[in-house]
Amino acid sequence: MSSSDSRSNLKPDTQLAHAGRDPLGFHGFVNPPVVHASTVLYPDVGTMVTGGQTYSYARRGNPTTDSLEGALKEIEGAAGVKLANSGLNAIALAILSCVKAGDHILIADTAYGPTRHFADTVLPGMNIAVEYYDPSIGAEIKSLFRPETTAVFTEAPGSLTFEMQDVPAIAAAAHEIDATVLMDNTWASPLFCQPIAFGVDLSIQAGTKYIVGHSDAMLGTIAASEKAWKGLDALHGAMGSHVAPDDVFLGMRGLRTLSVRLERHQRNTRIVLDWLKDQEQIGQIRYPALETDPGHALWKRDFSGASGLCGFDFRSSTTQEQAYAFLDALTLFGLGYSWGGFESLAIPVRLKGMRSATKVDPDLQSVRLHIGLEDPEDLIKDMAHALDKAFG
Repeated sequence: MSSSDSRSNLKPDTQLAHAGRDPLGFHGFVNPPVVHASTVLYPDVGTMVTGGQTYSYARRGNPTTDSLEGALKEIEGAAGVKLANSGLNAIALAILSCVKAGDHILIADTAYGPTRHFADTVLPGMNIAVEYYDPSIGAEIKSLFRPETTAVFTEAPGSLTFEMQDVPAIAAAAHEIDATVLMDNTWASPLFCQPIAFGVDLSIQAGTKYIVGHSDAMLGTIAASEKAWKGLDALHGAMGSHVAPDDVFLGMRGLRTLSVRLERHQRNTRIVLDWLKDQEQIGQIRYPALETDPGHALWKRDFSGASGLCGFDFRSSTTQEQAYAFLDALTLFGLGYSWGGFESLAIPVRLKGMRSATKVDPDLQSVRLHIGLEDPEDLIKDMAHALDKAFG
């Protein structure tokens, strides 16, 4: 029985602590080595020409990359995992591994902005048709299928607006036509959601966010089902994709503390949002873990926890000047586009021109927050001060 098989019944926290480690294979050291290498030497020509050793060239993997890929394979319940140099790179590789010229791909209208940019600028040039769908469509997505539909890209919750999708229903419908199902699962991380278990073929993480967890490295991960693994493995090798060993090490280090960090992110977020919902300047809170959220039932069914990324709308009378004044008055929330680190962040959200299959209010003033690991009472005081500064 393999070590991964022997750990298949372990709880997630235990998996995070032990997956991808083989101390006795590295002289007893707890963590795997950080291997800086390019060339790999062979003992003889026979071994070289037959490929008769574990490693052939560092671009094709080394003990450092194998450790993180192996850990994520176990945690995600995947047939295999490949690393990428960013979340967007992981998305691009995953899509390109399952579509070709003449194909049609369906993408959630709420997908991450750079995903949409890649789909709109790169895929048409490859003669791949792109169509966006309302994330609430569920099993009715089959009404959008064409004879040439080969892939469906999901993201839950949606970027910026946090709508949930019935991913299992979408996956079941897609598999009826043998289409590959992809999911950007960065919000929940592989700790709080394992998409392959409910039918997703390619589970994608911007590991830059919660896997790394400290805002100090770029990383993407793609976990594949049996159906999708061969195509992903082939494309990843053909594209020459490789992640620097130091960044892989930071991803592995972050993985070990993922559970305790996410627990604190989730707790802090609930405390902050419980205060925020009672402020008169605030309209809708966007966070599917809340019972008042329209996507709460789907979140509760498919996810085991929630992260620190959330959003809210100001009341309808709020001007852009007031929204920006609020953001500028924050002192503990940095103004930054990434998230998943220890620090709290905020960005303005304007959806004008960003959606094509769903109705949005182009004038609505919204904010996306990442609630970090600070004391939530300090974050609340900071937001209260900013609201007072912006609204008087």
